[in-house]
Amino acid sequence: MSKKILLTNDDGVYAAGIRAAYRSVSPLGDVTIAAPAIQQSGVGRSISIFEPLRIHKTIVEGVDAYAVGGTPTDSVILGIFAILKEKPDLLVSGFNIGENISTDTVTTSGTVGAALEGASHGIPAIAASIQVTEEGLKFDDLRHHEHDFDVAIKVVRNIADKVLKYGLPENVDVLNVNIPHDVEDDPEIEFTRLSRKLFRTDVEERHDPRGRPYYWIAGDLVPFGEEGTDVHVVAQKGNVSITPLTLDSTARIDFSELEKLV
Repeated sequence: MSKKILLTNDDGVYAAGIRAAYRSVSPLGDVTIAAPAIQQSGVGRSISIFEPLRIHKTIVEGVDAYAVGGTPTDSVILGIFAILKEKPDLLVSGFNIGENISTDTVTTSGTVGAALEGASHGIPAIAASIQVTEEGLKFDDLRHHEHDFDVAIKVVRNIADKVLKYGLPENVDVLNVNIPHDVEDDPEIEFTRLSRKLFRTDVEERHDPRGRPYYWIAGDLVPFGEEGTDVHVVAQKGNVSITPLTLDSTARIDFSELEKLV
């Protein structure tokens, strides 16, 4: 029986990245595309519980797709329970235009949030992202984003094929895959841990024409990371990073160390 794959993203159902992701995994099974109707970057695992959701059928990469009027997490939930009406064998979220490395991004990324939602239903999940050379590219109209996805397509296809065959290791819920912008044809792949930071967070105060203040959350990229982290591997070494993620965020400590706090 053919494997069932649910494909989503946070850049929107019409983004170039999801078309490339479809080309990556379509040889591996029956792919259903369910993704936000519009750009939803940075919404994390946000879920719509105070308003109804609508699904519109559309065409992506020449096949039927479903544009969901909600978040990436909403798209996964509706993909499972309203469109497929069963759990798929694999969930792939991406390709995101913009790397999702460090704790800064995996806790805010809609791409990773969608993968975590799939994992919460017991579905092996892959989040796949492409590094950008300019931060502003993440916010462009990504329907026509130009990038050579060929290497990324091969990398993720190989990973997805193995996950479909063997599953994920115990205590691993999501593989967070990040591919450098300028990647070699036969890239080196490294298993990594999350870097603590990617951004030096800052706030810019500006004033509108009436003199009232408003604020932009801003900040520069941290150009380095500790050896063995995703930031170090992608940003400094230019290699593909695969970081295993788990839904269980419990700190692994002896609980007796907390006694003095209570």
